[in-house]
Amino acid sequence: MRIASVSADEIKKILDLDEGHFADLKAIEVAPAKLSKSISAFANADGGELYIGVDESSDRDRRTWRGFSRTEDANGHIQAFESIFPLGQYFSYEFLQRESGRDGYVLHVNIQKSRDIKRATDGHPYVRRGAQNIAVKTEEALDILRRNKGITSFETETVKAPLDFVTNSEAMIEFMLSLVPIVEPYNFLRKQLLIDDEKPTVAAILLFSDEPQAALPKRSAIKVYRYKTTDAEGSRENLAFNPITIEGGAYRQIYGAVAKVIEVIEEIQYLGSSGLEQIKYPIETLHEIITNAVLHRDYGVADDVHIRIFDNRVEIESPGRLPAHITAQNILRERYSRNGNIVRWINRFPDPPNKDVGEGLNTAFAAMKKLKLKDPVIRETDHSVVVEVRHQRLASPEQMIMEYLENFPEITNKRVRELTGIGSENKVKFIFIRLADRKQIERVPGKGGGAAAWRKYTGDIS
Repeated sequence: MRIASVSADEIKKILDLDEGHFADLKAIEVAPAKLSKSISAFANADGGELYIGVDESSDRDRRTWRGFSRTEDANGHIQAFESIFPLGQYFSYEFLQRESGRDGYVLHVNIQKSRDIKRATDGHPYVRRGAQNIAVKTEEALDILRRNKGITSFETETVKAPLDFVTNSEAMIEFMLSLVPIVEPYNFLRKQLLIDDEKPTVAAILLFSDEPQAALPKRSAIKVYRYKTTDAEGSRENLAFNPITIEGGAYRQIYGAVAKVIEVIEEIQYLGSSGLEQIKYPIETLHEIITNAVLHRDYGVADDVHIRIFDNRVEIESPGRLPAHITAQNILRERYSRNGNIVRWINRFPDPPNKDVGEGLNTAFAAMKKLKLKDPVIRETDHSVVVEVRHQRLASPEQMIMEYLENFPEITNKRVRELTGIGSENKVKFIFIRLADRKQIERVPGKGGGAAAWRKYTGDIS
């Protein structure tokens, strides 16, 4: 096993780590069975790191490096771990040692988010929540974990709805007419396992019912909001209109949501570097991200897809966490379909919304680059995935300030934050100072405090 030499600075970084969702530090006396709970929890959540050989004082204000005297002394830990967490794709082990060789070997376990459910030595799976390892003991909690892992999918569950809800709908008739050869709806659904025990599955309802929301309330609609603000969160006070609900089958719903979002965005103007400008987002980006939200969401979560349109960004929130081994960091490289039936059969509709199966998000990112806009940001909450599409140019803040001053006599800190998306007033102050040091800009005389402004450099400070 690899032994890595670490510097004093690197050791300090480890000792200063926050024990939380992604890191755990333990003394060598902690039993392997207890440590296996941390490994299980990290693997079943978002991955993390475990350091064995770090002492913590009783008042938790100081940590010290005290590893195993010999690497062989950790054999019991390694054997216990490898019996349930084999070295390989999701787990790696190494020893860390001071450059001086003092204070022993700290065992460093690196855990990736795993495809399958990992159990601790007590037989229970755990999930990491903050700094806690939460045991998954109820069947309901285990069911949620299976769906999060992509082991099961809610799309295969059956729904108490009459069969003609999916066999005699407009959506089904249009779909059947596009198939070659044409078959009877009932026979098609039965052959494709979209009917079970004479009941339609969730996938069948979403694909072929004209009104899935009647059978799947609170988990199959799209809500569109327009907030007239650039604040981090919208509020009732800055809602431009009551939220719009987009319903219908998945195919019509996707196209309806994209059309409504574009319609709302086209009404937004902002003060850019050359005056009032039309907000522009690539249609491909919005289409692909909305399609992704509908097709890959967890339909077991009782919530709708939420699209929030702000003055400077669009947020698309899809219920359910990223499945299996997919993370916000590898989502553009890795492929995993939570709802295989929905993805497969919606692709057989005329002009399918997911033309390039598996390439949707890559297309969305590429379209942003063409317009010289920054990449979308993908983040996970406890129960959803949010994709944030910002109307933020790739140009540097300095360049945007100078372009603005080509068309306007002065610029304020607030205006720069609106143009660039920078949230910190102090960051903008430092940008102003750097430009002033280069004799690019200067303060506008007579304007200070909240009214302070800057203009292009003239050398005239009178």
